[in-house]
Amino acid sequence: MDKASRKRLKAMVRDQERKAALAALPLPIAELEAMFAMLDIALEDQACDHTRRITQAWLERRGHDVARVFAWLDEQGGYCDCEVQNAADNVEEAKKAPRTSSANPSLDG
Repeated sequence: MDKASRKRLKAMVRDQERKAALAALPLPIAELEAMFAMLDIALEDQACDHTRRITQAWLERRGHDVARVFAWLDEQGGYCDCEVQNAADNVEEAKKAPRTSSANPSLDG
């Protein structure tokens, strides 16, 4: 396989991984970004107590499925409020996925 073909193949695989990550998001991108921003501010004023109590309270106030979001955060290494930010880079990478349809509500945002 020549260099150009390998490069195209790598790009296709990367796009597929991004599409899968985008489809797996538990909330619309705008909501996830709002959650990360809220945590940035909240954690300036209070130390992380090694729980997700701040995240949980925010999700509940906004009517989100806490269990679903927490399951996704577990996969991202977000086991407490300060670690939830670990997922932000993965969301940014998923946003680079080529958008072919908006059948997934996570694409809206």
